[in-house]
Amino acid sequence: MTKQGRKRWSRKRKVVTWLVVGLLVAVGIMALWVNWNLNKVFHCGAQCDEQAIITTAELKGERDGRVNVLLAGDSTDDPDHGGADLTDSIMLVSIDTRGQNSFMLSIPRDLWVNIPSWGHQKINAANDVSGFDVVGYPQGGMGQLEQIVETDLGVPVDYYALINYTAFRDAVNAVGGITIDIQSPDPRGIYDAFTGLDLPNGQVTLNGQQALDLARARGDDGAGDVSYGLPNSDFDRTEHQRQMLVALLQKATTAGVLTNPERINALFSAAGNNVQTDITLPDVKRLAQLAQQINPSKLQSLTYPYGGENGIIIGYTDPVSGEDALIPKLGVDNFSQLQAYYRRYANAPESSSAAN
Repeated sequence: MTKQGRKRWSRKRKVVTWLVVGLLVAVGIMALWVNWNLNKVFHCGAQCDEQAIITTAELKGERDGRVNVLLAGDSTDDPDHGGADLTDSIMLVSIDTRGQNSFMLSIPRDLWVNIPSWGHQKINAANDVSGFDVVGYPQGGMGQLEQIVETDLGVPVDYYALINYTAFRDAVNAVGGITIDIQSPDPRGIYDAFTGLDLPNGQVTLNGQQALDLARARGDDGAGDVSYGLPNSDFDRTEHQRQMLVALLQKATTAGVLTNPERINALFSAAGNNVQTDITLPDVKRLAQLAQQINPSKLQSLTYPYGGENGIIIGYTDPVSGEDALIPKLGVDNFSQLQAYYRRYANAPESSSAAN
């Protein structure tokens, strides 16, 4: 065909063609970006995509009917936060593989424990033990924390994830915010002078920064400013952390997020930059399958009972350092009631040991 005989493309056809090409390029770039972030978290190399599609792993603990994931949150991303390597949030997510009695258990950051290389400290200092290297555990602080949780609290740990607070904030923003129910004993709701967070009682929708502030809020007073609505301090904070984790998981699995490439990419970006874990990509696929069996309304939210007749932990002041902390009601280093508390909800036998 001669040049004169060629059919010229209309302007509309050219625009549509370039839009399609641009979309394909954008999808390709996004796929590479997601793959890059997956590799940062799961260290799966060039096979991230293939693994996600074709591979499912049997999880540690699955044959015994329960998979335990230790979650810890720190503030290493916040240069203005004192003690950023300390784990401000420590939580166990215990998944019943039969889908019957899964639960979340908050471990108080102020629990007084013996850190082998340091002596007695609050448990949130364990993550700062960078030289920890024991066979069967992750290296570094999370390995030390995992060992203490297993040995002292009698909780077998199958996997861990260390998440800095930026990941949580960005993940909430990535899903378009989360909604939780604030039920403070104060009719005004809650106000935290440290973070400036001010929320009414009832259903509230939080953006990433508000969720982060609530995850940190425990009613500390500021200079000339008085907090209210958080009478139980760190116990209120951990309760809100558990609430928000459930809300985030529920929102992340809605059709509005799963069918939105931009939101999916934002979620992977949040994780890629801010999460350390020994969970592999095939593990994630299997965890997602197990999570589908869990009714969120039946996911139990637990913490060790504090004070009173039924409490198993109490306040404590260390006579040497003068530091305020929490200890078992039966005394320093006597964790038998805390171990029994885990077994009660995990349906674990009395002789169950926490060997890794």
